Amino acid sequence: MIAAAQQPDWDDPALLGRVVETLHTLPPLVRARECDRLAAAVARAGDGGGFVLQGGDCAERFRESGPSDVRAKLAQLYGLAATITATTGAPTAPLGRLAGQYGKPRSAPHEITADGTLVHSYRGDAVNSPTGTRSARRPDPERLLRAHRCARAVLRVVRESWPGRPPLDRAYVSHEALLLDYERPLVRDGYAASAHSVWIGERTRQPDGPHVAFARSVRNTVGVKLGPSTTPAQAAHLSRLLNPDARPGRLLFIVRLGSTRVRSLLPEIVDEVGRRGMPVVWLCDPMHGNTVRMGTGPKTRPMAAILEEVTAFVSVLRAHHRHPAGLHLEMTPDDVTECIATPAPCARAPRLPRYRTACDPRLNAAQAFEVVERFAGLL
Repeated sequence: MIAAAQQPDWDDPALLGRVVETLHTLPPLVRARECDRLAAAVARAGDGGGFVLQGGDCAERFRESGPSDVRAKLAQLYGLAATITATTGAPTAPLGRLAGQYGKPRSAPHEITADGTLVHSYRGDAVNSPTGTRSARRPDPERLLRAHRCARAVLRVVRESWPGRPPLDRAYVSHEALLLDYERPLVRDGYAASAHSVWIGERTRQPDGPHVAFARSVRNTVGVKLGPSTTPAQAAHLSRLLNPDARPGRLLFIVRLGSTRVRSLLPEIVDEVGRRGMPVVWLCDPMHGNTVRMGTGPKTRPMAAILEEVTAFVSVLRAHHRHPAGLHLEMTPDDVTECIATPAPCARAPRLPRYRTACDPRLNAAQAFEVVERFAGLL
């Protein structure tokens, strides 16, 4: 098996070993029956009887694990799911990027700060701090334990939102299963007990890699991000690896091809998975394939490109007699200015006065509603 990609450069192996042993002893964050209920909701969407709305922060912050922050995120998630249901008449399962989205893949292991200092790239709060000093950016294994504590606090608030809601329509939690030193010790009774669902990113979906092996080993609903380098044969192969028993609700394919490529690349992927693959549930991630940097400013995402990818995704899936089962969004209830209305390219870098994300740009509340409204209206 190939070496695991996108893992932190932990500089204290003995400390990492002690942290991993501690994680082995901690109680599971989620329960098997909860994971099975989410799988049933995903299966409902896969059969065409509903939808899934997966959304939340690009990179969760430890400091935002308090009840008020979590309730605001849940209110946004439930509200947007209700919008899809009200428009389509079909139930919509809310699936948060919550209680574990503390690790982030990066395109480079190091970066240079404004004052010329070479530091580790920020890899999420479970690894280091976004503060641009060498000490803050040092990968610290003890942060994995803090990630578990914060996730547990977030999940307490999530469960408080459940009474009065049917089990299939409750908000469940998910994150990218990136940090294997965190994920592996938290497996309990065949389930990834770190979240109700986990996904594998575009950078770690190698069929013979450790991340796919981990996903194969657990019973949860798992997802795979499919970027523009995905070939139809690779997609079909991944579906057979990750859902060999054709289990309903087992596998999400999260399409992130970009607005300029989705119409040309997605049809053959859908066809090949249909012919030679196993059943999957198709979601659209219109965020990651549409990230741009304008001039010397921060990364952003044009709303026109996001909306076009959603439109194209629905069009392609319907043309190939497949159900466009939902969305995967990076969003926040806060009034941020991180995604832009200006089409790219433009003459000058846009002003982004409330740019607060720790990593990639997120939709604010109004923008998220616009994207969800476009998706629901197409259906």
